[in-house]
Amino acid sequence: MSSLPPDMPRLRGVLSPVLTPFNADYTPSAPRFVAHCRNLVEQGVGLAVFGTNSEANSLSVAEKRALLDALLEAGLPAARMMPGTGACALPDAIELTRHAVSAGCAGVLMLPPFYYKGVSDEGLYRAYSQVIEQVADDRLRVYLYHIPPVAQVGISLALIERLLKAYPNNVAGIKDSSGDWTNTDAMLKQFQPQGFDVFAGSETFLLQTLRGGGAGCITATGNVNPGPIAALYREWQSGQADDLQQGLDAVRAIFQQFPMIPAMKAAIAQRSGDEGWATVRPPLVELTAAQRDALETGLTAAQFDIPGVQSLALPK
Repeated sequence: MSSLPPDMPRLRGVLSPVLTPFNADYTPSAPRFVAHCRNLVEQGVGLAVFGTNSEANSLSVAEKRALLDALLEAGLPAARMMPGTGACALPDAIELTRHAVSAGCAGVLMLPPFYYKGVSDEGLYRAYSQVIEQVADDRLRVYLYHIPPVAQVGISLALIERLLKAYPNNVAGIKDSSGDWTNTDAMLKQFQPQGFDVFAGSETFLLQTLRGGGAGCITATGNVNPGPIAALYREWQSGQADDLQQGLDAVRAIFQQFPMIPAMKAAIAQRSGDEGWATVRPPLVELTAAQRDALETGLTAAQFDIPGVQSLALPK
């Protein structure tokens, strides 16, 4: 059984690392962001704002704080939020984590400090420990973020075990974006029975994760295909679960032919009629015209749609 406070609701199901829309001058577009988050919640998807697909490491601490405050001021539920608060600079991670906890967010998704490569488990333990100790709040729930294909700094099973022993009331789970089912399965078997919630990093592994006792998934394409992914979470024990999984895999395969973030933004821009949605912040670049045409051809053939997408357009 988990030793987390019993009155704290657990985050489960499908969450999206929410795309961050930008204005033409590359400043964040809070109105578009709020509209997108509201639509995701209405589709049954939680808000892992400031994740990889949020271009989070291209955002400043002040920008993240302001965007989170905009969501709260708009009345979006903090209980459905898992903001990304990991940072290379320890004070930044502490500040963002403290702000998220104070706002009532149900958890935080925390990358390890990732700039220096080849760091030891001891160094990573100290980094996570300092955030937990400095925030010093019983409400803090840390979800570790394991994404070695991007960060190139991973979170080992031994490190998870050590953190759980030291901070059983604060270390709540993990997002495994390794793409390695063997690793996810090991986490499920070793830690999920202790109440440590394992989230797959892609809907590709959602059904397997749920069948293994996991909590759900935190997935990029939750931005553009939220309803069907949430439907699999609800229906995973039904006879149609495998067919639902195949449908999700087919949509993801279309997007994965292109750089994922600009592709998802292009799809929203096309369907909302708001070309501003296509903007990404440097060093990322938008899809080329040829790439957009190819993406649209694939999505049209799949009869793909984004429910509620018209609400995401900035009023003209």
